[in-house]
This record gives sequence, structure tokens and C-alpha cells, in this order.
Amino acid sequence: HMHTNYLFLLLFYLISTLNIMSQKDVNKVDIKNILTEISKAPSAQRIEKDIRTLADFGTRHTLSDTVSHVRGIGAARRWIKSEFEQISKDCNNCLEVSYHKGLAKKDDKRITMDTWIVNVLAIQRGTVNPDRYVIMSGDIDSRISDVNNFTDDAPGANDNASGMAGTMEAARILSKYKFPVSIIYVGLSGEEQGLLGGKFLAETANEKGWHIIGVLNNDMIGNIEGIDGVVDNRSFRIFSEPTSVKLTEQQRNGLRFYGGEADGPSRQLARYVSSLSTEYLTSVEPMLIY
Repeated sequence: HMHTNYLFLLLFYLISTLNIMSQKDVNKVDIKNILTEISKAPSAQRIEKDIRTLADFGTRHTLSDTVSHVRGIGAARRWIKSEFEQISKDCNNCLEVSYHKGLAKKDDKRITMDTWIVNVLAIQRGTVNPDRYVIMSGDIDSRISDVNNFTDDAPGANDNASGMAGTMEAARILSKYKFPVSIIYVGLSGEEQGLLGGKFLAETANEKGWHIIGVLNNDMIGNIEGIDGVVDNRSFRIFSEPTSVKLTEQQRNGLRFYGGEADGPSRQLARYVSSLSTEYLTSVEPMLIY
């Protein structure tokens, strides 16, 4: 519960303006009150139920069964799509739900056969600038230690059913509101084979000229026990890249020389997460990982 709340807060704040209108036809809203409302909205019970459902597919390995209705990544992604469709139904068809795919060719490394990498998208269109996007993602796939074993059980409750469940819960909550820009909730596949689902989605975004404001990826957001056995259910880590990918190597070196690597857009976004969490979720402690 606490590990996912901060993401909803940031996602809301990132795309908020004073012109936000809820679907209840409220003309003027108090942003702080709505932020508080959203911070209390996530359901630990719903998130746990979604995690258990995803784990019960046995394995969600990228190369696993796609035909079975009860096992494998095919069954998992169909279930995720059906959940997004139900969320859309509950918000008067406010989400555009679809599959997005790309073909990964056999490489005899982590792709042992030609495989379709299938993502699940739910797009909530903005009311003012629908061509600007905030993306919230969670990885669908799982694996065991042997990365090419796609038949044995790999329930992946924490890695990464927790992140996928968090993304779905965000869609349930934020779909109750209207925003000036678009939100893409997405389940990505092929993460364990080299971030393939994200790669194919990035290619589509580039081809279509999407203006992406920010990306929030939920990765293993449910774990509270470290490998050293220490249990901590209050703190969470926020990872961010130091510089923009658009910078040249010379520009990056300049930033490092003058100590400006902490001023990139990703780092600023991370600090916003920390700031909002401190203000609205006093029971958790954000940790900025630079």
C-alpha cells in the first residue's frame, strides 16, 4: 500500500493544473484536497488480490505458453487487458485498451526462438493536450534463475507482479478524473530478456512523435525484506538517471565537472516524488538513489 501511494501522488501532480475537472463536474478544485484524496485511495486488498492472480499463472516468462487460459504469459496479459477494459467500462470508456507488440528475433542468448513481445496499453486521453503523455509502467514477465527456462514455475509476486498491480491500481484511481494531458498505463513484456517491451514502445513513441512528459516505472515495489534479513516497510527507493539522453558526451562531462549531474529532468522528477511523499505520506520515508 505505502510503496505505491507516492507514485499516484506524483503522477497526479505532474499532470495537474488549476483547470483539472473531475468527472463529477466540479468547476474548481482544491489540488491539495484532491492529492490527499488520492493518497488515501489505493486499496491494499485490491493490490494483493491482483498480485496473487498474476502469481497464480504459474510462470509469466516471456517465452512461456500463450495459448492456455490459466498458465503462462498469454493468459496473464489477457487478464491484464480484461482488467483495463473493466476499469474503462467503469469510467464511461475513458481508456483506449489495446495490445502493442514487436517481434524479437532468435538470438541464442535470452531469446531462444522468434517471439512476439506483447505489451498491454490503456490510454487515458487528455482534454487539452492529448498529444502529451505521462507513462506509468510495470513489467508483466517473470523468470527463475535459469533465464531460458520458460516452463517451470516463476510466480514473480514481487518481481514484478507488485509493479504491475500498482500500475493497474493507479488506472483504477486516476481514471476517475480528467486531465489536460494523456496518461498511458502499460504492462511491459520482455523485461527479463533486455527491456524489450520498453524498447518496442519507445520505438513507437519516436515514430509517432509522442511528447512524453515523464515516465514512472514500478519495479518490485512490494518488497520489505532485504537480503540481509532486515525488514523495512516504511522506506522506498527512487531511482533516477543523472542526465538527459539527449545530451552529448561533451555536455555530460561539463555537467559532471560543474556538479550539475543532479539537475537533469529525471533527478528533478525524483525530488518531486520525495517532496510530495514527505508532505502527503508522513508514514513513509523516500530515499533518493543517485
